[in-house]
Amino acid sequence: MTQNVNQNEAVSSRMPILFVGHGSPMNAIDKNPYTFMLTSLARKIPKPKAILVISAHWLTEGTWVLGMEKPKTIHDFYGFPQELFDVQYPALGSPETAKLIESTIVDPRINNDLEMWGLDHGTWSVLRHMYPLADVPVLQMSLYMARSPEYHFNIGQQLLTLRDQGVLIVGSGNLVHNLRQMDWVTHAKPHDWAIEFDAWLKSKIEARDFSALIKDFHKTEAGKLSIPTMDHFLPVHYIIGAADLNDELRVEFEEVHNAAISMRTFGFWPKELSYF
Repeated sequence: MTQNVNQNEAVSSRMPILFVGHGSPMNAIDKNPYTFMLTSLARKIPKPKAILVISAHWLTEGTWVLGMEKPKTIHDFYGFPQELFDVQYPALGSPETAKLIESTIVDPRINNDLEMWGLDHGTWSVLRHMYPLADVPVLQMSLYMARSPEYHFNIGQQLLTLRDQGVLIVGSGNLVHNLRQMDWVTHAKPHDWAIEFDAWLKSKIEARDFSALIKDFHKTEAGKLSIPTMDHFLPVHYIIGAADLNDELRVEFEEVHNAAISMRTFGFWPKELSYF
């Protein structure tokens, strides 16, 4: 039986998982095809009980999850208009979900953050388009940068069961992200290496060749230029880790912005969640 979830009706189904290319912080206040896509995307998903975002912008020693009841809005950037700094995203946290995550992940130990962080722009720049009322509890999980992609993939695998408990898992980064090679013009001609690597990533994701995303991403010059640092790439490993063999891959957006930033956005969806 097909379930219509366009009105965010509650359904007793496994949640999809998403990787969102978040790009410039300006996307938080802009209206463009990318932000319209985010608004439309949320309408296709049953309303979550909570949202867990693995953002490229919370880098820590060890792995942490937000456990506070009222996470603050963090403006972790500079040089942008005051309008962007004025944005607040007043979603509540979910200490209960934080404890669930701590008990679900057997290895490594997950630390509970009650004061250090909040919701950074990797989270709220996306969610203010998807859930503008900020009426769904939101948590973040940090990136332990000293660990390998296998470490992050392993955590993603353990997060899979949260999908059956109403938690929407979102990885927020960019699969191609080279700020030194970027152009400030959004639709500047993409670098050849950015196009090449984004296409390589697309082919591996479509083929479910997750091993390549874990081990082979730096084997070409295009890969090295596309991923000069790991921060924006690691969130995807949580998403491929939490994917199920029976999930359906759905590509929501695929453009390269600013010549060197892939906005590729995709999800793995349970087949019973049909939408039109």
